[in-house]
Amino acid sequence: MIDPPPLPRRLDDIRVVVGAGTALWVVGVVVLLVAHLAVGRPLGVAFATCVAGALLGTLGWGVFSWQRAAARRGSRTAQRGLD
Repeated sequence: MIDPPPLPRRLDDIRVVVGAGTALWVVGVVVLLVAHLAVGRPLGVAFATCVAGALLGTLGWGVFSWQRAAARRGSRTAQRGLD
């Protein structure tokens, strides 16, 4: 069986993936907010979904950073392999 090629480094680094995903949710929030202000389009489910995605992405980034810091200082309960 042939193994698939490894992912490029930019897709293997979780910081890049989480950061890009969160940034895309923030772009969605801004676009929908501008559409609301410019055209009067009501803020609906799409806006709430983008806000939730941005908040959860930010929360995920914070948890990841917290675990990474704990692993670097050698905490027993920290996840390993986050570098």
